[in-house]
Amino acid sequence: MKLSTATQLLAVCPLLVAAQVTNFPYESTQLQWRDTLGNPFLRFGNTSQPIDPDSQPLCRAWPGSQDWPTQNEWRQFNVSLGGALLRPEPPAYACHEGARYDVAQCSWLVREAGRTSFWIDNPLAILTPWPQGNTCSASLNSTGPCTRGGFPEYVVRASSVKQVQAAVNFARNKNVRLVIKNTGHDFGGRSTGAGSLSIWTHNLNALEFVPDFESPGYSGMAVLVGAGVQAWELRDFASRNKVTVLHPGGSTVGVAGGWFASGGHGPLTSKLGLGSDQILSINVVTADGQFVTADPETNHDLFWALRGGGPGNYGVVTSVVMRAFPPIRSTSISVAFSVNPNATQPAPRRGPFQGGVPNPNATAPITAPFPNATRTFPLPSNTTATPRDGTLPLPGSRNPMLTDVQTFWRGVKLTYRYCTKIEAVGGYCYSYIYPLGNSSFRFTHSFSIPDLSAANASTLLAPLYNSLRIAGINITQPRTPTQRGGPSPSLFRPPFPTPTGGISPSRPPLPTRESGAASLSSTRYRSRLIPHSFFDSDPLYDALFSAIITGVSEGGYTFHGIAYTPTETIAGPIGADSAVNPAWRRAALHASFMENIPEGMGTIEARLRDARGKRYADAMSLKGVEGGGSVGSYLNEGDVMETDWKGSFYGVEKYGRLLRVKAVRDPWGVFWAPTTPGSEEWEVKTLDGYPGSQNGRLCRAGRGI
Repeated sequence: MKLSTATQLLAVCPLLVAAQVTNFPYESTQLQWRDTLGNPFLRFGNTSQPIDPDSQPLCRAWPGSQDWPTQNEWRQFNVSLGGALLRPEPPAYACHEGARYDVAQCSWLVREAGRTSFWIDNPLAILTPWPQGNTCSASLNSTGPCTRGGFPEYVVRASSVKQVQAAVNFARNKNVRLVIKNTGHDFGGRSTGAGSLSIWTHNLNALEFVPDFESPGYSGMAVLVGAGVQAWELRDFASRNKVTVLHPGGSTVGVAGGWFASGGHGPLTSKLGLGSDQILSINVVTADGQFVTADPETNHDLFWALRGGGPGNYGVVTSVVMRAFPPIRSTSISVAFSVNPNATQPAPRRGPFQGGVPNPNATAPITAPFPNATRTFPLPSNTTATPRDGTLPLPGSRNPMLTDVQTFWRGVKLTYRYCTKIEAVGGYCYSYIYPLGNSSFRFTHSFSIPDLSAANASTLLAPLYNSLRIAGINITQPRTPTQRGGPSPSLFRPPFPTPTGGISPSRPPLPTRESGAASLSSTRYRSRLIPHSFFDSDPLYDALFSAIITGVSEGGYTFHGIAYTPTETIAGPIGADSAVNPAWRRAALHASFMENIPEGMGTIEARLRDARGKRYADAMSLKGVEGGGSVGSYLNEGDVMETDWKGSFYGVEKYGRLLRVKAVRDPWGVFWAPTTPGSEEWEVKTLDGYPGSQNGRLCRAGRGI
């Protein structure tokens, strides 16, 4: 394959000459056999050597256990890393009892850190705290001391492949649990773990535009993406180079990690495919410590499994090559309406969950502008109350307030069903249904259509607006739809300034920037990939929406719907030959129920809430209904406690092959993350009893302590 001769570290201008170069400079620094002399804990593994499972330890080493590395061994390891080994404190220690309690620092963490990149740039933090155990939470109401809980013991601040290799070898040879983290965007705790060594890839941050990349089955433009690159960085880089590259919706989501490893969707999924469909080549450190390239001709088993087969389970990705396309401009049109049966009185504001189950006024985070974006917002004041004079907005309003709940749900059903027409032209729908309490709800929905003029987009959407008016929702169609993008469209950019982050919570935020900020949000997702067949059948569609309405109105969950159709035809031959869940290829709607896990929730309440959420999510599968049941789930925004996770996240037809790749490439089980292929052989002996918690020792399933 052809790559340009020099590397651009977030540079602007593309190189015009191509040559046989495949690595970033940080990938050229690799661990050598001579580095292992005198350092047995750095020795490479041998996958061809038989391993007797009965002779292996029942559990991973644990701080204080006999096999836990000594302080001298940790020091030697740090020397071999060139000083890159960290033992960071949990970020919110300032909010808890003890000598380091500091009300000013805690207040900054709670009120300001989310408007900066502080959490993204922290080597230990994860953006969804509940899997860690909430043992050191950033809250003004925190009680008790701060403990590590499910946070790793040590972190390798990786800046070279050599350091990644050394960390993998050390963890394997010393029986230490290993986790991989970039930005900490994960709703299932796959980038954290008690008693673990974490490889922090955040600083493997480099980008290069390749004008004439060639590989088997592909010839054209490409972008070489480092493991630490975030979506906003790729988007802006592509824009400067006048190309379009599919990227995650959430601006601070990492590109070359768990996003594409589980499929990965974005604003152009119906036109270009999934994130995994964009990958042409992968550089990865495998469980034996070797640095290899996986592409259609080399290490094809890894190339197949890494694209859709689950995050953090086959190796540590250090860079990928992605497809690039000529500039694509998208047109966006939005629909929004609310219902309040008691329109002369303010609708109740949404309150926090209370008791063992969500109450009707449930607060789920309003996540904007994309899934996996953890910046949460309060609803604007005009969405939770009627105008001051108690009257309704005038007919034809852009955001009408209805008084009839049935009319509201008819409008929602009409809008979602119309998404299939948007998907047919490569478009994308993005929406939320918010429960406001007392039978009051708000619906927000955006259509984004690539390569279509504003006038043609208006014509395409006109029948929907007409149908809504017939249904009793007199909503005005925008005269001039919004056109965005060009080289690399950011379809739903945050409507707020986002300052960059300081290094310490005691420091004030640095000057603002549009992207890069993220805040903590203990969101829990339960998702389903709804197939086109449900939209093609009136009975199935009605049954689906009955389940959605019940989950929102009775369950109190926020519903998040994203409509796209990443078929194998759109994926192309390279993308189609991958481990991607077959349910993606049949999907018309990614449907999710969202809730916020409160701090301090007890074990019994957590288990009740877990069981309750499963019931509402399972109802969307239409099991037992003729024509129903054939649905999957998106692992990155799915339930870490999904009962049938093998079939839901991967598809039964692919899971067996994924297990075989895992057995060959990682016979030691070095890489482990919940609900990834082979993870059923291990379990976390939780200290808090929370379903899905990573606060406990990792042991072989049914054995150990």
